[in-house]
Amino acid sequence: MRSRMRWLAACTATLAAAGAHGATFECIIQPNQIVEVRSAVQGLIDRVLVQRGDWVKAGQIIVELESSVERSVAATAKYRSEMGGRIKAATERLEYATTKVGRASELRKQNFVAAQALDDAQAEMRVAEAELQDARENRQLAKLDLQHTVDLLNLRILRAPFEGVVMDRMLNPGDLTLYGTETKPILKLAQINPLRVEVVLPIDYYRKLSVGMEGGVLPERLGGRHSARVKVIDRVFDAASGTFGVRLELPNPRGTVPGGIRCQVDFPDLKAVERRNPAPTQ
Repeated sequence: MRSRMRWLAACTATLAAAGAHGATFECIIQPNQIVEVRSAVQGLIDRVLVQRGDWVKAGQIIVELESSVERSVAATAKYRSEMGGRIKAATERLEYATTKVGRASELRKQNFVAAQALDDAQAEMRVAEAELQDARENRQLAKLDLQHTVDLLNLRILRAPFEGVVMDRMLNPGDLTLYGTETKPILKLAQINPLRVEVVLPIDYYRKLSVGMEGGVLPERLGGRHSARVKVIDRVFDAASGTFGVRLELPNPRGTVPGGIRCQVDFPDLKAVERRNPAPTQ
């Protein structure tokens, strides 16, 4: 925050010194987002699969916690969810009871058996139906239990939330990780595609800019000109300096432009407007 305030103060001084419409403005290139990767559960770090400076893809496994117990529980739950013996036995019992009811009904029509025999057969069939339903419900419950154990296991596997670069690695295999925001993170990741370009402009430019307007960004000491688009125009101004902030989005698919570097930006469309409507001379 303090570095940003110093940069804003420097930009304000530069704007005051420039004093001319159509000037090139000071800016800073930042990662689109920076994330500190922490574990949602407590555990011993088994593997850290990336190093500082590595490029990672979204969803890539970057950290694994020791999870032998959780894997055993998941294997047991998987086996239980696939057990079909109770359902098969209940199905066979229901088929037998259904056949028995059919025979008892025919015999009852011919007065060969008492009504009690038919009632008993029907009651047996209803019990068989209930047993089959119970077996199916238990199997569904086992599947839900399996999903629960798999979810717990997945909490011990950390994946990259986006495509980006590893800024730092703070913990290593053998370290104990705790959950919560007050604990030490394992990794720090930065998303550098796209990049954010932050620039401060005088209030005079507020109604001349629009979202989607193109800007030419020149990174400091790196050379080259890169096209960016205006994404955010602040609606709250800084009254002391008479300025407002603008954010541009700079595509960086190959990661060739680093984050955290000063730059300069100009707006070709803005210059064209000013040529058509020059500022009045004092």
